[in-house]
Amino acid sequence: MNPELFIKLTIALFLGLLIGIDRQLKHKPLGLKTSMIICVASCLVTIVSIQAAYTFPRTEFMMMDPLRLAAQIVSGIGFLGAGVILRRNNDVISGLTTAAMIWASGGLGIAIGAGFYLEAFYSVLLFILAINLLPNVVKIIGPNKLRQRDLAVKIVVEPNYKMTELLQLIEQKGKRIADDQKKEIKIRHIKIKDLENGNQQIGLTLSASEKEYTTEIYYVIKKIDHVLTVEVEHL
Repeated sequence: MNPELFIKLTIALFLGLLIGIDRQLKHKPLGLKTSMIICVASCLVTIVSIQAAYTFPRTEFMMMDPLRLAAQIVSGIGFLGAGVILRRNNDVISGLTTAAMIWASGGLGIAIGAGFYLEAFYSVLLFILAINLLPNVVKIIGPNKLRQRDLAVKIVVEPNYKMTELLQLIEQKGKRIADDQKKEIKIRHIKIKDLENGNQQIGLTLSASEKEYTTEIYYVIKKIDHVLTVEVEHL
């Protein structure tokens, strides 16, 4: 019985816990249990792969690769990560960061199982910084576009209403509610279709400041004449 093997599994559990806490705080699909299981299981498979290569007898015609099983973890984790990637009705893809964290948890387990303790701890620190701190720093010191968010808007208007006037009103009213030009609403994508009852539906992708409330944009559009219904979704 090698105590170091139990230490490796315990460290894997701890690092998986850190990854899980980060995802849990953001209410993401990857939670505490999943991240810990992935990290510990990856560590265990790596340990088995390495120990088996040096424990079982070998011949000159049969050579065992110490990391053969560990290499299969990478592809296996990829299928698990694909399960959390979702494509919503508005063609927006979500869950990529969570899928990457699942893959990262497997990588941490492999690193610990192979005995790279300091590298694994440092990697966890970099993961947390990359998700929580660095994006905010880049938004502060970077261009204004990095501080904007996208909104998916569906508007139903009365038949034969001039679409161009509606779009102009949305941008003009967006400037009125803004404190400065940095918070104005910009239209990035337009999709128009006719409904069965004769009304028209306009699908818009808007760029607005992160400080702008979604409800405020909703009421701005709702108050425009000839607008029947409004649906706003934060992407």
